[in-house]
Amino acid sequence: MYKYDEVDHRLVRERVEQFRDQTRRYLAGELSEDEFRPLRLMNGLYVQRHAPMLRVAIPYGHLSSTQLRKLSHIARTYDRGYAHLTTRQNIQFNWPALERVPDILAELAEVEMHAIQTSGNCVRNTTTDAFAGVAADELIDGRAYCEIIRQWSTLHPEFAYLPRKFKIAVSGSADDRAATQVHDIGLHVVKNDAGEVGFKVIVGGGLGRTPLVGKTIREFLPTRHLLTYLDAVLRVYNRFGRRDNKYKARIKILVQALTPEAFAAKVEDEWAHLKDGPATLRDEDVAHYASFFTDPAYEPLAANPDSFTGPLASDAAFAKWVARNTRSHKQGGYRSVVLSLKKTGVPPGDITAEQMDAAADWADRFGFGELRVAHEQNLILPDVKESDLYEVWQLARQHGFATPNVGLLTDIICCPGGDFCSLANARSIPVAEAIQQKFDSLDYLFDLGDIDCNFSGCMNACGHHHIGNIGILGVDKNGEEWYQITLGGSQGNQTAIGKVIGPSFAQADVPLAFEKIMNLYVEQRLAGERFIETVRRIGLEPFKERVYAKSH
Repeated sequence: MYKYDEVDHRLVRERVEQFRDQTRRYLAGELSEDEFRPLRLMNGLYVQRHAPMLRVAIPYGHLSSTQLRKLSHIARTYDRGYAHLTTRQNIQFNWPALERVPDILAELAEVEMHAIQTSGNCVRNTTTDAFAGVAADELIDGRAYCEIIRQWSTLHPEFAYLPRKFKIAVSGSADDRAATQVHDIGLHVVKNDAGEVGFKVIVGGGLGRTPLVGKTIREFLPTRHLLTYLDAVLRVYNRFGRRDNKYKARIKILVQALTPEAFAAKVEDEWAHLKDGPATLRDEDVAHYASFFTDPAYEPLAANPDSFTGPLASDAAFAKWVARNTRSHKQGGYRSVVLSLKKTGVPPGDITAEQMDAAADWADRFGFGELRVAHEQNLILPDVKESDLYEVWQLARQHGFATPNVGLLTDIICCPGGDFCSLANARSIPVAEAIQQKFDSLDYLFDLGDIDCNFSGCMNACGHHHIGNIGILGVDKNGEEWYQITLGGSQGNQTAIGKVIGPSFAQADVPLAFEKIMNLYVEQRLAGERFIETVRRIGLEPFKERVYAKSH
């Protein structure tokens, strides 16, 4: 993991004291609400339905056990004993008192954490594959470049007040597990014909009110030119992006309005002034940041030891958990473990202080003191010996972490919705729970196979509903909560935006609509066919006919 130097420490400490004074002035009436709003947003502080919400940055989803214990302490001391993991690999506290937020930020600074630029019209937290550095299919470990982007973008004076928020994702693997095609900028590691490593640059993706898959504006960018090219893209956006209408201010609207070809031409023109300039990355620069992400002290282990294969053969529950909640590792004898935060009856993505402490202990005991936050809102132990998996599973069961549903229908990506967010049109948590209860049979879930279900409480799409195989969007109808269903969305190498199947549903009717969709899928699927493949093969019409036969 990256470790702060004295400059980093000083910057974060000074930012805390600056915000402490801003908060004091606001509470004393010296700053108006309009004056305080941009200041608090740039420090991750929102005003929600019931209380302030503080969003804390977890750079590219990386956490140390020490940091997780600090987050647990903050949840207990300043909040209500839990927090919420987000689709930007951050963490949110939903109940802090405004006057105590500077104290929270001071405690975060002690463990090299902050909330800078987790909101506002700036470059947000750069995200990446939660399995970066341990995935077997990696071309390169992209975390060093994520850190380079983080340092370049933090408090960048030119890009502090962009037309709208700006999100960057990096994928270093053959499989895109970072949803790069629905980001303002997506960087996908590729190799050219000469075997050189660089980035495919995708621009103008995004969800929200106008969901769009990004367009490739450069097939191959040498890694040394990363920052100068990002500067060029941001400068074009900052100059030509709309500021008169926040709903048309994202870069995707600009790319669409200009056409991808014209936008790329403007970027190339701007880049001509920046290429090979001072921001060009030298080999020693990359090596410096890469030195923070070297492999830990793995033991030379044989795969499939008896202590793993024995319980795997004799304990069916353990075998199901291994099948769904562990991932192959580049190092023989190790696996990555996904700690599911999608237990039925618990809001998706919520994690208690006790769970944080337990996971931190397991990271030290069974790994190398590191954890990852996935954009699917689960927590990951990246380096667990196969010989330790049975014990980890038993401990995870005791702490509510072992639901074997990763990648299944009940592994729902879900925003907090109307229970917390003042922007939401509808509640999401009770509907997600109703779906989980409807499909609580593990045997049936396993039979249905891989299905991404994503849920947003409003058009801002914090739950990524557009790219769920099944997506749900909360809508307002004359002051009542209704729910729109989309089918056919997907993330990854074949990213697609889902399509609305028809009129929205009342809350009580959503689980029944899901049941009808699943019944038709089971009837129509071919051997070995996944849900998304069946949807693409037969189209939406059969699902519409089935779902609305008696409901509307």
